Amino acid sequence: MNTILIVAIAAGFLVAILLGAAIRILREYERGVVFRLGRLLGEKGPGLILLIPVIDKMVRVDLRTITLNIPPQEVITRDNVPARVNAVAYFRVVKSIDSVVNVENFLQATSEISQTTLRSVLGKADLDTLLAERERLNEDLQQIIDEQTEPWGIKVSIVEIKDVEIPADMQRAMARQAEAERNRRARVINAEGEFQASERIFDAAEVISKNPAALQLRYLQTLGDIGVNQNSTVVFPVPLEMLEGLKGVLGRPDAAR
Repeated sequence: MNTILIVAIAAGFLVAILLGAAIRILREYERGVVFRLGRLLGEKGPGLILLIPVIDKMVRVDLRTITLNIPPQEVITRDNVPARVNAVAYFRVVKSIDSVVNVENFLQATSEISQTTLRSVLGKADLDTLLAERERLNEDLQQIIDEQTEPWGIKVSIVEIKDVEIPADMQRAMARQAEAERNRRARVINAEGEFQASERIFDAAEVISKNPAALQLRYLQTLGDIGVNQNSTVVFPVPLEMLEGLKGVLGRPDAAR
């Protein structure tokens, strides 16, 4: 009786082990690539998956987007400026069979190809392009990495350059260059302002020269502006034409009376 009980317990234990080896549960974002005696059987999931113990082997693949931090890379730009650049890439598996059959470790392979592509693309760009045109460089990186990882069933959706580090002496040189450029622009703007003001003054002078009354009004306006300050000593110029007119009036016989 004890022997029968021991055999039953052993048989139950063996059945539990076989069921545990035969049953797999895959989540909605997971797929299973099944091999039977080494040959590809196909893709399974999501849900409950039944395998033949010992004969079937399954590789679980996650279909969610993976965030890949590309380590800092030493880059020499096209204008021979050393820079240290790091980036981040977002990708996901779209063909689980290819990600298992065509490459040993798709995560490591994608990381390596991202690093080499980052050095290659940024090495062809100038420092100004690297600093000012990141959006275009991001698009180039994404397109190249996506094309290279497509045989592995990988879809690269986004590549972003995170940080660009340049030597301290280069930063100081760029700061001096930027300051010189700001000073140049300020001088150009001041010169343009003076040129425009001189043109307006010349136009006003032509208008006033054609109309003596306008000149007198301008004198009166200037006198009023100066008279705002009570401590000012005003020297009011009188045109010669006005003095000649007064001389003619004072020289009349009836003016004496």
